[in-house]
Amino acid sequence: MYDYDNDFKIPEESRKGMDLQKIEKAVRMILEGIGEDPDREGLIDTPQRVTRMYAEVFAGLHRDIGQDIKVFTEEGNDEMILIGDIPFYSMCEHHLLPFHGKAHVVYVPKDGRILGLSKVARIVDTLSKKPQLQERLTSEIADKIIEAVDARSVCVVIEAEHLCMTMRGIKKPGSRTVTSAMRGGCRTDARTRNEALALINRPRN
Repeated sequence: MYDYDNDFKIPEESRKGMDLQKIEKAVRMILEGIGEDPDREGLIDTPQRVTRMYAEVFAGLHRDIGQDIKVFTEEGNDEMILIGDIPFYSMCEHHLLPFHGKAHVVYVPKDGRILGLSKVARIVDTLSKKPQLQERLTSEIADKIIEAVDARSVCVVIEAEHLCMTMRGIKKPGSRTVTSAMRGGCRTDARTRNEALALINRPRN
């Protein structure tokens, strides 16, 4: 079996939280189960490759998201902030196939408490890296922004393509799923909500 403990390309949280050798054995069993020979040249290293991939794409299961949050105080800053077109990749928990797309996060600070811009993208990235549902991911991002800075308003919109719809099943490539989560003023006040959605849907160059 491969020595994953000494593979420093694997995130530390995955080395600690995952049974990587069990994943390797399971991938080998899947290859056998579909009628392949896991010892042939093209597949002999596949169980290790898949294990290292899973250690990366599911690292959010074991990462402390608090590491991703850096809050600043900017007195008098109570205007709407958009961090848009954040690319993300996740895995649908129903078929363990990828879904990917863009996340848009809008929030209105309270008492000048704002997040570093890269930290918002990191929150999206960490919450994406586990078996997910797009609807849950959208809500988790909104709730984490509220928790981090006690924002007055939050709007999160995610648009994504799901491979479980495009490469299997109904097989409709190009179809996209859009989900939204509203918190605070974006949920209760139509003007705030419309302003947030107008920012997200702004014309792109």
